[in-house]
Amino acid sequence: MAQRGLLTEDERQLLFDVPRQEHLFIKHYTLSPDDLDLVLRKRGARNQLGFAVQLCLLRHPGFGLRLNEAPSREMLTFLASQLQVSPHVFEDYSRRPQTRLDHAAELMARLNLRPAMQEDWPLMLNVAAEAAWATDNGVEIVQAVLDWLRDHWIILPAPARLERLARAGRALARRRAAEALLAPLTEDRLKAIDALLVNDATLKRTPLAWLRDIAEAPSTANMAALLERLTFVRSLQISPEIVDRVHERRFQQFVREGAVAPAFLLDEYSVRRRRATLVAQIIELEAKLADAAIGMFDRLVGGLFTRARRRQERAYQTTGREVSRLMRLFHSTITALSTARATRGDPFKIIDEEVGWSRLIKVQPQVEELAQLADGDTLVMAAAKFMTVRRFALPFLDAFTFRSTSRLNPVLAALTVVLDSLRSRRRDLPQKPPLSFLPKTWQQLIMETGQPDRRLYETAVFAVLRDRLRSGDIWVEGTRNYQRFDTYLLPPASVPSAIADLKAPDDADAYLAERSQLLEWRLKRFARGLSKNAVPGVSLRGEELHVTPLPALTPPEADRLDRDLDLLMPNIRITELLNEVAQATGFARCFTDLREGRPADDVTAVLAAVLADATNLGIERMADASQGVTKAQLTWVHSWYLREETYKAALGTIVDAHQRLPLAALWGDGSTSSSDGQFFRTGRRSAGAGEVNAKYGSDPGVKFYTHLSDQYGPFHTKVISATTSEAPHVLDGLLHHGTGLSIHEHYTDTGGATDHVFGLCHLLGFRFVPRLRDLKDRRLATMVGLEVPSSLQPLMGRPICADVVRQGWDEVLHLAASLKAGTVAPSVMLKKLSAYKRQNRVDLALQEIGRIERSLFTLDWLESPDLRRRCHVGLNKGEARNSMAQAIFAHKQGRITDRTFENQSYRASGLNLVIAAIVYWNTLYMGRAVEHLRSQGWIVPDELLTHVAPLGWRHISLTGDYLWQHAVTGAGQPRPLRNVRHRSAA
Repeated sequence: MAQRGLLTEDERQLLFDVPRQEHLFIKHYTLSPDDLDLVLRKRGARNQLGFAVQLCLLRHPGFGLRLNEAPSREMLTFLASQLQVSPHVFEDYSRRPQTRLDHAAELMARLNLRPAMQEDWPLMLNVAAEAAWATDNGVEIVQAVLDWLRDHWIILPAPARLERLARAGRALARRRAAEALLAPLTEDRLKAIDALLVNDATLKRTPLAWLRDIAEAPSTANMAALLERLTFVRSLQISPEIVDRVHERRFQQFVREGAVAPAFLLDEYSVRRRRATLVAQIIELEAKLADAAIGMFDRLVGGLFTRARRRQERAYQTTGREVSRLMRLFHSTITALSTARATRGDPFKIIDEEVGWSRLIKVQPQVEELAQLADGDTLVMAAAKFMTVRRFALPFLDAFTFRSTSRLNPVLAALTVVLDSLRSRRRDLPQKPPLSFLPKTWQQLIMETGQPDRRLYETAVFAVLRDRLRSGDIWVEGTRNYQRFDTYLLPPASVPSAIADLKAPDDADAYLAERSQLLEWRLKRFARGLSKNAVPGVSLRGEELHVTPLPALTPPEADRLDRDLDLLMPNIRITELLNEVAQATGFARCFTDLREGRPADDVTAVLAAVLADATNLGIERMADASQGVTKAQLTWVHSWYLREETYKAALGTIVDAHQRLPLAALWGDGSTSSSDGQFFRTGRRSAGAGEVNAKYGSDPGVKFYTHLSDQYGPFHTKVISATTSEAPHVLDGLLHHGTGLSIHEHYTDTGGATDHVFGLCHLLGFRFVPRLRDLKDRRLATMVGLEVPSSLQPLMGRPICADVVRQGWDEVLHLAASLKAGTVAPSVMLKKLSAYKRQNRVDLALQEIGRIERSLFTLDWLESPDLRRRCHVGLNKGEARNSMAQAIFAHKQGRITDRTFENQSYRASGLNLVIAAIVYWNTLYMGRAVEHLRSQGWIVPDELLTHVAPLGWRHISLTGDYLWQHAVTGAGQPRPLRNVRHRSAA
């Protein structure tokens, strides 16, 4: 069986062939005066042109004029025009091999070139291996060898030999990396690693399969299972420091490959490769299990307090009638006392007559119970169920070493007290346990009897530990999600240049001065406008602003045009649509093999696997409903070709191709976008696949948070918790989305807006435009020394703390620069900042910056109806996209049954990719429909087309049998429009 090449045909052309772009022709093949002087010394036009061709080819690509090779017509024409000869004379030159050889020898001597010698090949192999130390990308490896050859003035060997050498270099790099990972391990450790692939009778599977089975549902049993797995992994004694022996990318390649390879496939690897892959998996699993255990601790403790609040709310609801009865009784008592005072009668006698003294005595316990319920703290109610956490508290605390910037951190001291108590099984705590880190009310509850209440204390300590782990104030080494805050940021040496790219002021004083001046001017202008009723749709009534809703501007003609275009759209199966878009854009080639990096040979299997994610059908049911693909094919493709980075690349390819369609430009220029979350139900609550958000009913679920461009291209999506705020995720899709879009203005609903997001968007160069619905509850920021018009005083809030901005300015810029550089996702850092319960310089400074930017934006929002309309239009596009998503994601009643976050993410990515493909195809054929209507004499103004969206799906068959073979054979030619004869007659 022939070995597959390292490069694709396109890559070979890029590296080895004469360039085709005009600017590269000019760069490489423009003859200098010295070149012309040398060339024109040759006798006759054919020799001059042939000599020039050899000269240029030796310089680039560097092969020279090979035997039986003819240069491209474009190259001959370009050189002939410089020599003022006919390009056809080269035909005579090519028939004189001796002349070609003589010219080649002369040029080699003149250019100081030589052919590759036998002793060069080991050196080239080492160059290839060094390049492959950090990458498996064939282009990068071959390019490194080409650069080395050119630097050493060596004529390039044949492309096939170079490709074989690069492939051998990559194999050598892989072998060296495997040896580096295994070198520190003893024979006993290696035997323990080998045993991971041997079936265990107790586990009823291999230890590796058992370790990979990581439950995500929050329960004490699952926590125990996680800690058991973590203990097992640590018992293998594989130090994470081994990672430093190889390049990070090479290590991650071992990790990714090991994550998808089943045990039987790993068993077929060579011993060295198998062991290195398992070592990488062990190191990765240790971090993954540690993150999962702390994450489950977070959810269990958080659930303790959530359920406590719900019990408290339910208690209030169930006592509503009782409270009403007692309040009426209380009212009667007050009336009786008033009567006694007015008549100067005996109050006790009057109360007994009108109310009944026995009734009052009888309800006394009920009143006391209600008073305790009203005064009750969630800590007390959470502590009542603390045994849930107590079951795993000792093994959890024993499993981790918690660290802080301060050795005297009282939380760490409290953890030591709790851990000692758990180990010794003592019922009592020390007389004075650490309490300073707790809220005053909690301190009083814990010490209410004079002795610390152990149950309350341990509950409070775990609650605070949860918050501190979230914020990064307390961290655990060896984890990824719970590291120290500053470890996520750029290293200090890289900060100055990264901050320079932000285009932010050098110091806080310059920023504050500029924003203060702007804010004062804007407030005065707004006040003048209000006083003259010159602010469209906005009025100040008393102390409240009122904004008149904007009228709809979609003309009836646009709706008619939409229906006319819909009638012309060809009917198509979703399988055919995906094939046609794959041919038109090449997005399927982005799904590359995990190990080799090559596109899949079986494009049909790739498309079927994507559609299985997008429709929520799943691999097995997709195989059952398909003709032309099998379950085995789909499983293999899904494991080895579909992953986060390939989905991202494929989506970027479609969105960029869509941006180039003429009709897309009518909807926008790709500079604005919107984002919104869409709720999808998950399986049973016990499965832990989602969380309950009362806004969406009683079913648990997750949200797919998606960014959509003004051209309807869905360029980013991610899965978030149904109960989490959307605000931290706004910037995730704006930074590093992998498309050619250049977003400057972004719209969200009110839920996506926080002061942190306002501040970071300003520093990162985005105009953040959330839809404002809570104007009555918001106050504009003022600044010290700022002159505020008297009419606006009721709208002003507290002054900006300028000193806080000054103190945290450098760290805020460090954070913004790190986000722009991509060292960490914005949502990670924003969630950490929001988790801080005490003073934090970055948190407070960013909050104050955000208040300034929010105030300036609020004035923009009030003064500009056009801005408000753009925001509404952008968000409406997102809602229309969500309707299409609901129609596509229809199987299993739209309920996600995948329990792992990774599989849920695949569902979201597949859905978003298919929506992007439909948007591309619809835009293409809508453009053809518009051309047809115009050719028939219809007047179709561009102004109406701006109101028509490419989000229809009535002409697309989304369900049924998936006939992939028919889709392949039918693709290639444009489809005829529907009802063309009828439309023409009209």
